[in-house]
Amino acid sequence: MFEEWVLDDPDTLARADASGALLDLASAGATVRNAVRLAGEAGLDRLRPEGRPRAVLVAGHGTAALAGEAFAVLMGGACPVSVLRPSGSDDSVARAIDFTSGLLWSVPGWAGPSDLLVVLSTTGGEPGLVSLIEQAYVRGCTVVVVAPVDSPLSEAALQTRGLPLPYVCAVLGDERIGRDRDLPRDTPSSFWGLLAPAVALAHRIGLVSTPSSLTAAADRLDEVAVRCRPGAETYGNPAKTLAVQLDGVLPLLWSDSPCTEVAARRFVQMLTDQAGRPALQGTLPEALTTQRGLLAGHLAADEEELADDFFRDRTEEPDTLRLKVLLLHRSEQPDRLVDQRTGEEPSGEARPEQPPFAEPESNGPLTSRRTLARARALATDHRITLSELASGHADSLEAMAELVALTDFAAVYLGLASSGTADVPAGTAPLDG
Repeated sequence: MFEEWVLDDPDTLARADASGALLDLASAGATVRNAVRLAGEAGLDRLRPEGRPRAVLVAGHGTAALAGEAFAVLMGGACPVSVLRPSGSDDSVARAIDFTSGLLWSVPGWAGPSDLLVVLSTTGGEPGLVSLIEQAYVRGCTVVVVAPVDSPLSEAALQTRGLPLPYVCAVLGDERIGRDRDLPRDTPSSFWGLLAPAVALAHRIGLVSTPSSLTAAADRLDEVAVRCRPGAETYGNPAKTLAVQLDGVLPLLWSDSPCTEVAARRFVQMLTDQAGRPALQGTLPEALTTQRGLLAGHLAADEEELADDFFRDRTEEPDTLRLKVLLLHRSEQPDRLVDQRTGEEPSGEARPEQPPFAEPESNGPLTSRRTLARARALATDHRITLSELASGHADSLEAMAELVALTDFAAVYLGLASSGTADVPAGTAPLDG
């Protein structure tokens, strides 16, 4: 059960956040700046590359693999980027502290001296990634590792004449691990702690030409952290508002570009990890056909229910899970909802909710208006609630930072206000009415 009042009670919210997730998210901008500074001190600023790599391989799992996908998007086709995920598991690793210690990776057969391997890890202790570094060294690949200092992965990078870049892990409490102690849990800001050094490396070797993007992204993270801070009331806090909207629904996260697709995948990850809620991700325009059946399925609005008495007593009705479309896109301004048959806007009751970011900047790239309008019309035709998250920043890293920061906060708020999360003494909850 979702306790919305928890969101506007700072003391209860602080007690519920035993793991310190909100504080960790608030420091995401500082995490980016600190990661870039430490990477420079570790030798990145002294790097003198001779040319650019033919291809980049990014290896990791979980949050690290998602950071690898973000890295690939941000390269913008300047260089082929392949994300290497675990290809198997070694059950014979008897000394494994956790399940991830048995994961295995392999170098593609085409990799050679002209290629670069970037290994991302929040723990730095995966034997499978150490083996991957050794494989890459035999092939002649250049190796860069982002991992905690003095970890086995950092040592492996030094032994193979690679470059270790430090990852500073946040130490947060977590009382919700329970029986899954063999599955280590990443902190929310670890995504930025891994991605920032990788992007700084890409600039240093000439794959991207905008070093200011990291600074601007850190600024966007700070701005969203202020807007979504725990002390901001729900009505003025876009993350809390989004969390309230997502209670009791199955979100369909539709994205319109590689940048927003990463943000949608990250939101799915955060919703499941921080809030224990399911979500489905789809990329436009393909999602219009692959997920169309959901819009007409048993989770869609019931025609008989819609036609029922509006003023009926709903207090004794069973809770039912409903669909909700969340449209993530990049645009100068939110497009009008246009009926594809008439070319006109529908009536007010069929309009989608306004996106939390209502003032995107004017220099952002335009998305396909026809695709976005068709997505809105499809949701309207099936009486599915639709909300939008739009970023108007021209720089992909800035846009990604804005969308990821908001949805990260929303997922954490949704989890903190859910039943069983907040330890609230009896009689302290506000009375209804």
